[in-house]
Amino acid sequence: MDKVDLMKQWRHLYQPSAKEVVAVEMPPMNFLMVDGRGDPASGPEFQEAMGALYAVAYTVKFARKKAGKAPDYGVMPPEALWWTERGEFDMTRREQWRWTLMIAQPEFISPEEVEEAKAEVAGKKNLPAALRVRLERFEEGQAAQIMHLGPYWEEPATIGRLHEFIAAQGGQPCGKHHEIYLSDPRRSAPEKLKTVLRQPYALSGAV
Repeated sequence: MDKVDLMKQWRHLYQPSAKEVVAVEMPPMNFLMVDGRGDPASGPEFQEAMGALYAVAYTVKFARKKAGKAPDYGVMPPEALWWTERGEFDMTRREQWRWTLMIAQPEFISPEEVEEAKAEVAGKKNLPAALRVRLERFEEGQAAQIMHLGPYWEEPATIGRLHEFIAAQGGQPCGKHHEIYLSDPRRSAPEKLKTVLRQPYALSGAV
């Protein structure tokens, strides 16, 4: 069976350089999404949402494979949009964080497949957070991005580089701070973590 390699197809979007900020034009993409709020370390909501998101993603994939549907595909890495009650992303106000966890999906995944997977995960796997997962088309548009190497708590300096790049282009940040997690923090040392940091922006006068 043929297999779609989305990471290879979207390499320029998911494997940016760690040396310099680059501008990208994000195409409309489909995602599994689930929303939440608060500091991920303060309670179980974040981990429950992440577990449900992964479970739905893999249940859709293996249900298609069992049914003989082509093509097969690899499950993409988790991503997250971050913001606060005031709209901006402030790393010092963790209790005010809002987040949307996401996993990119191939274009051929249908809403019906997702609904069936959600019901199975919520019931058989006892993950009620799966019922909050949705399939949504997301259009981010023009953005600046860079690969951050190292622990999450060192991100502010790299985020600063994103904003400096945007200002140099005559732009202003818009939309939500976006992160793509290419490393599993449970298996990788903090200094070896690889995280894509992305910030949508609009040119001044177009905001």
